Amino acid sequence: MILQDVLAVLGGLVAGLLSGTVGIGGGLAFVPILTIGFRTTQTVAQGTSLAAIVPTALVGGITHLRQGNAVRSAVIWLGGGGVAGAVLGALIAVRLESNALARVFGVFYLVSAGIMLRRAMTHRPPAETVPPAQDA
Repeated sequence: MILQDVLAVLGGLVAGLLSGTVGIGGGLAFVPILTIGFRTTQTVAQGTSLAAIVPTALVGGITHLRQGNAVRSAVIWLGGGGVAGAVLGALIAVRLESNALARVFGVFYLVSAGIMLRRAMTHRPPAETVPPAQDA
């Protein structure tokens, strides 16, 4: 195993830990690791990230389902919409210049971070949670 392989495994470990612990999509970690750490283009980083996320998402999702931390009906609806959106998004992404794609990703990243930081800094009681539906 060469150093680059070891670093890729460590990057995957970090992304998996973040995904499983705080619920971020692995792409929020994988894409910067690939573009900054491995100097890939944005398009290649996003494609690689999407392919690598499949096993990560399956394991994390199954674990949360088994622990009762997911609403099964929402999983089905969100998953179905996500598949359709992923196909459309991938078709758009492969047609965009890599630099334009990187700018879109960066703006999305910054806006998401700003919203999350603002919510974390406000002192409100937690939103009322909906109990999981009892699936047969």
